[in-house]
Amino acid sequence: MVIRAIKAEASRHGVFRYRFNAVKTSIGMDTLPSVMRLCFPTVPYQISKTDWFAALSNGSEIWLAGLDDKERTEKILGQEFSTILVNEASQITYASRNVLLTRLAQKTSLALKEYCDCNPPTKSHWTYRLYEQRCDPVTRVPLANPADFATMRLNPADNQENLAAKYIAQLDALPERERRRFRDGEYAADTVNALWTQESLDQHNRAADWKTEGERLALVDRMKRIVVAIDPSGCDGEEDFRSDEIGIAVVGQDANRVNYLLADLSGRYSPEGWGRATIKAFDDWRADSIVAEANFGGAMVRSTIQAVRTGAPVRQVRASRGKTVRAEPIAALYSQGRVKHVGVFPEIEEQLCEFSTAGYLGSRSPDRADAVIWGITALTDGQMLVPMVKPLVIGAA
Repeated sequence: MVIRAIKAEASRHGVFRYRFNAVKTSIGMDTLPSVMRLCFPTVPYQISKTDWFAALSNGSEIWLAGLDDKERTEKILGQEFSTILVNEASQITYASRNVLLTRLAQKTSLALKEYCDCNPPTKSHWTYRLYEQRCDPVTRVPLANPADFATMRLNPADNQENLAAKYIAQLDALPERERRRFRDGEYAADTVNALWTQESLDQHNRAADWKTEGERLALVDRMKRIVVAIDPSGCDGEEDFRSDEIGIAVVGQDANRVNYLLADLSGRYSPEGWGRATIKAFDDWRADSIVAEANFGGAMVRSTIQAVRTGAPVRQVRASRGKTVRAEPIAALYSQGRVKHVGVFPEIEEQLCEFSTAGYLGSRSPDRADAVIWGITALTDGQMLVPMVKPLVIGAA
């Protein structure tokens, strides 16, 4: 990035990470000054510790941004960039990465470049699908321009001469899963003791996607019940990366009591915005009710929705148990083939695959998956699960 900044006068480059404090400390106060000192000792530059960007003598700038800092993010995303680095990409959603990509638009002598770095997460993460499998993380369709994507693996052993010997020994002593990730730079196949796996979702939980409005309406007609489920957060708008997303999922159940994930409308909304999005989903999918998790905001959730439409049928549910306990019966329904995804929902599926018997292991809140879990729980309330294993009766003939 520094080479590119030197090469093109007045070019602009951005380093984006999930939390601003992390990018300020690790990049602004450590990596960037070290790189300049070691690799470009004759290049003059200054770092503004007010706006946190490095200014080179040729007018080029390298900006540092955290997606959790709303005010700075709005200011920085108002500019155009020649280079974007998604730092610690495993912590950033595919949707957020796509927002950053819209700012990769500065016209200079440079070819526009996006870089991502991460300690590899699981193979369900968008970085693996996009950069390793060379397919669209949403549709799974092979990329039309695979040659535009490339990867390299840079491990501690490659930098061993600059690291303490004890550090390498510590990595060698890690448990296998962590060792493969942090020492060897390998993507993990699945979360240990995962409640969901990507392989199982692909094999057992797919339904044909609708492509036309007629097919969507036919799907609606097949459903005996449809609910819009919401997992609210403190988000106050599309530029608020400090808070979790608002999880909004549409789920339905047919006459055979098979449940369907019909739509994922999750995103970063203001309270008024997610209220309107919920009512629109309620109308578009001819839903019977709205299910809203009430732990965050309590009565505010109902009032936000009913401010858009008075009398909207809102059922509030309160979490009295942990996420894993709530997720386990829904995972059992998935394993029985009683939940189908109408299409591919990569961000929901990634979050589901981070649930394990030991708890939720993702780096962010499972806002989208929580909405799905609340919705299916509402649809199956009072229904007995089909036994996964036929019971053994001792002494029976």
